[in-house]
Amino acid sequence: MYEKTEQHLDDETKSKDYTVVMGDFNAVVGEGKEDGYVGHYGLGYHNDRGQMLVDFCKIRQMYITNTWFTQDRRWMKSGDTGRYQIDYISTKCRYWNSVCNAKAYPGADIDYDHNLVVAS
Repeated sequence: MYEKTEQHLDDETKSKDYTVVMGDFNAVVGEGKEDGYVGHYGLGYHNDRGQMLVDFCKIRQMYITNTWFTQDRRWMKSGDTGRYQIDYISTKCRYWNSVCNAKAYPGADIDYDHNLVVAS
């Protein structure tokens, strides 16, 4: 998936384009800041898919916006065994100050791992 996304970004975007990559990555980048790409407010424990997302962001010079803003920590995964975050919005680091807030909206009345993620 990352190779296809990179190819598309290389073919379809220019360096000054405002690029946003978002969606269900099924990756957990975890809690704690990592360079300028992951903020202090991620959830869960870093996993292999999370490392792939962080590596993608480093290569593309993007940061994961919803890890830089405080999150509502009430949402739980199925079975309430722990908190984690797998849906992300990322944008280019050069447009750092263009994102005022990014967060997840938990609360779907179904047993589902994903939440709506928004940024302003």
